[in-house]
Amino acid sequence: MSYLIAKHTHVIEHDSEAIYAAYHVADFALSGRNQRDQNRELPFAEVNLFSQKGLGGIRIPREFGGAFVSNKSLAQVFRIINKADSSLGQIPQNQIALLNMINIMGSQQQKTFVFNEILHGKRLANGGPERNTKDSKTLNTRLSIENEHYFVTGEKFYSTGSSFADWLAIKAIHPEGHVVLTLVERSQPGLEVIDNWNGFGQRTTSSGTVKLDHVEVNPLLIFDERLLANQPNYRGAFSQLMQVAIDVGIAEAALADTISAVKQARPIIDSGLDKASFEHYTLQEVGKSIVLLDAAILLLDEAAEYLDELDQLTQFTEQQAALASIRVAEAKVYANDAALHISEKLLELGGSRASLQQHNYDQHWRNARVHTLHDPIRWKLHALGDYYLNNTLPARHAWI
Repeated sequence: MSYLIAKHTHVIEHDSEAIYAAYHVADFALSGRNQRDQNRELPFAEVNLFSQKGLGGIRIPREFGGAFVSNKSLAQVFRIINKADSSLGQIPQNQIALLNMINIMGSQQQKTFVFNEILHGKRLANGGPERNTKDSKTLNTRLSIENEHYFVTGEKFYSTGSSFADWLAIKAIHPEGHVVLTLVERSQPGLEVIDNWNGFGQRTTSSGTVKLDHVEVNPLLIFDERLLANQPNYRGAFSQLMQVAIDVGIAEAALADTISAVKQARPIIDSGLDKASFEHYTLQEVGKSIVLLDAAILLLDEAAEYLDELDQLTQFTEQQAALASIRVAEAKVYANDAALHISEKLLELGGSRASLQQHNYDQHWRNARVHTLHDPIRWKLHALGDYYLNNTLPARHAWI
């Protein structure tokens, strides 16, 4: 579908332009959000608009024609869209993260080709972790070489955005034993995308199965992941920054609906008050929610600003890269709590009326609960404690 709109894709040049485009996408997405969520209708039009507005390439470096917006602006873009629809907002984060990885490990020729295609509207999605393995990093998918042609065989799950993609990013084991990232064309024979994601939240993210049966890969689009370890980078913190912004966006949406629901709710009879919005306990709970959300936003902004400081350096140390992960982890803890707490309080403070299907208020908690399962904060807290107590640098991967 995106091939039909590629020639109409706008190229964003400035941060303010990206934020303005995000509001356009958010307004469009909000109008049909509840229907899509309740009926599991995939947001094809909304994803296309995201691409048409040029938001898919906003972190592509300027030397390749992109805007390379600040991390703080990137976080704001994701907050805006996820406040409108966090299923839609989760879809493009893998593309942005993958482009960052390609910028680190790709050759000049690889980056020129991929970045140009993205700026013309093409889309990337992640062929996610594999099921039934001992952990999320273990791979059974294999790259084979036959008569100088390259083929990938395997099966992936949690493949967010796969139904909308032109390329699927597939990690595989090279015949020599190391991990490579391959970009596989969606139209290649032997590749099947199955929209069988049935989680109770983030219902329309297309996070299901990708099957690859001896699928040929362009050798230009094979990246050696060993290159990611050649120099310090903040790819994990960068990826996690978008996860934080997703949770903050959910919390913002839940708070807005909480205020609306409380204003329509009837007061508890024992309060002796005319309106639920005057109840002392309700005022206290709303006040707590506001403080929690404000703290999450401040920590998100501070983490993004630190990543922006690193962007100004020609190179940085392992310690500076580690601090990036620590700053983002601190923000993730508060964003996690804000999204879950506020979305749950929405239902409590809104009363029985808030449970009616017509409002679809439960989507905020469902989406928050499912999304926060990706990178559990108990391990963020562990990393924080180990860092501050024992000077232990956090692991170098996309989950921290």
